[in-house]
Formats: sequence, C-alpha cells, structure tokens
Amino acid sequence: MTTLLYDGSFDGLFTAVFEVFEYKYSDVEIVSKERYHQKNIFAEIHEVVTQQEKSERVLNKLEENIGKSGIHELVKVYLSEEQDSEQIILSAVQQSIKYPKENILQNYADNDILRIAKISKSVSRERHRMTAFVRFEKMQDEVFFAKIDPDFNVLPLIRKHFKDRYQDQKWMIYDLRRNYGILYDLETCDFFYPEEKIDLNKYQQKFHDEEKNYQTLWQRYFTKTNIVERKNLKLHIQHVPRRYWKYLVEKN
Repeated sequence: MTTLLYDGSFDGLFTAVFEVFEYKYSDVEIVSKERYHQKNIFAEIHEVVTQQEKSERVLNKLEENIGKSGIHELVKVYLSEEQDSEQIILSAVQQSIKYPKENILQNYADNDILRIAKISKSVSRERHRMTAFVRFEKMQDEVFFAKIDPDFNVLPLIRKHFKDRYQDQKWMIYDLRRNYGILYDLETCDFFYPEEKIDLNKYQQKFHDEEKNYQTLWQRYFTKTNIVERKNLKLHIQHVPRRYWKYLVEKN
C-alpha cells in the first residue's frame, strides 16, 4: 500500500491523481495531510508537492472524456469533504482513462459512480438551500454580513450567485465551521481567511442601528401574520428544516 499525502487543495488532489499514473501505483490511497492518521505501519508514504501543470493535465484529459459538467460533479465530491472523496474521485479518473469514449459517470452499476451521483445530489441540495436561507445583517461599516454553517463546503458554489445578485452593495458571507468566507467590495469578490474565528458573541454589538430596527420590525410582522389555527409544523419543517432556523431572524 502506498499513501499519497497532499495539501488538501483541489490542485493538490489532482496532482496526486497524476502521480498515481506517473509512478504506476496500483495499491494506493490519497489522503490530505490534515486528515491523515497512520493506520498501516507498513504503508509507503509519498508526499505530493502541488503542481498546477500536473493538475491541469488531468483536468484537460477529463474534460475531453466527461466534459465540464462531469468535472463539476467531481468538484462537488471534493467539496463534500467525505472521508472517501479522494478515493472515489481517483476511481472515476481511472475509469475515464480506461474507457475514454464512454460517459463513465452514467454507469450507476459501479458503486463508486453511484456514490458520486448521490454525493453530488446532496451537495447541490445544500447549495440551493444556502442561496435560499442565507440572511444578511447590516453592520456599522455598511457591509452586509451573513454567517453560515453548511454540512458541505459550498461557499465556492454560491459565490457567483451572490455576486450576480448583489452587485450594488458590499457583503460578506462567513463559514463558521471552516473559518473562511467571501468578501465583495463592489469591485472584487474574493475568499478571505481570518487568523482567528469571528467572535459571534461580539459581532451583534457592531450592528447598524437600522439593522436592529429592521429585525424588530420583521419579527413583529412574522408574529402578527401568523395564523395559529392553520399552523402545520410538519409541512413547515419539510420546506424549512430546523437546522436552517439559526439563520432566520424570525426564529430568534
């Protein structure tokens, strides 16, 4: 068994995939350094140095075989952060190389391909819900701030949606679990990585006065328009699962 350790980046993963073919490894696993815990003391360790050129060669070949849409499916698997995501991505690449004229991502008889389809669907669902349930709060510096805590790392997938939708105001979306976010300043829309986690116990003290008034107004409106006799909690939870309530002002 050979264990390829990479830096956890997307290019790092596909550099590792390239080196599986380059060094003709057969019994192999790919693991990020952050998640690596040595289980097999007899495994040979190969440390991968991320090289964009190698990553691009794999991606270019994949685009020929499964198209950009296929690569996008693999991106969602990577962003799912599932324990076996590297292995099933490697399996997909190996099958794509072996059967270049077939759309291997439609071979649901294969367990790895079926798992890719299921993971992709779950990540897409989470992405959709993030675009629906994200709530911005206006801060004193005129920046609209939103906090999220998704099951999957979907920030890269929702970036374009919010950039296209809110082009006339500054905003920031921060992933509580992964400690990074997106910042749009009317010109650029880039990822940011704070050295320390944002203190949520203090951030409310930085609310703009308008924000406090709007939140109070919205909570009153929500309460007044609620018809108790027509309350259907089961249906409500079906459309707005409980784990998203923490984003909603009216649920506080």
